[in-house]
Amino acid sequence: MPGTSHQTSGQYWAPNRLGPARLGGAYAWRSPLNTGVAIPNGSDFPVEAVNPLISFHSFFHAQDADNFPPGGWMPSSARRAGSAAVDHWCGGVCGIHENESGSLSTGKYADFVVLDRDIMTVAPEKVLATHCC
Repeated sequence: MPGTSHQTSGQYWAPNRLGPARLGGAYAWRSPLNTGVAIPNGSDFPVEAVNPLISFHSFFHAQDADNFPPGGWMPSSARRAGSAAVDHWCGGVCGIHENESGSLSTGKYADFVVLDRDIMTVAPEKVLATHCC
């Protein structure tokens, strides 16, 4: 499914398959973070789109790439921008106990990109219009 992310694509099928009692725990992204647990996030490629901005947008805004649903799916589980970015770009590295990358720190490899807008502050509908410079 081009343009989807595992954080929000479940909104189309999970309620019917899981039922209301189990649904709340299945997508409780914020709960582990509140306990200090690092979440190694990713795209779930090849099942979902590989574009990391789609995952970031889904985690931060609780919406799919078409900005659906209005107000977000399970908005109580949506993340703050900073934690969504840390989970997506650093959490995966922490999840494999990598000590040489995952953040811009002295002694680590410096993998980074420059974007044409601040994805932490732009309106949700503009996140996916972001380009690398």
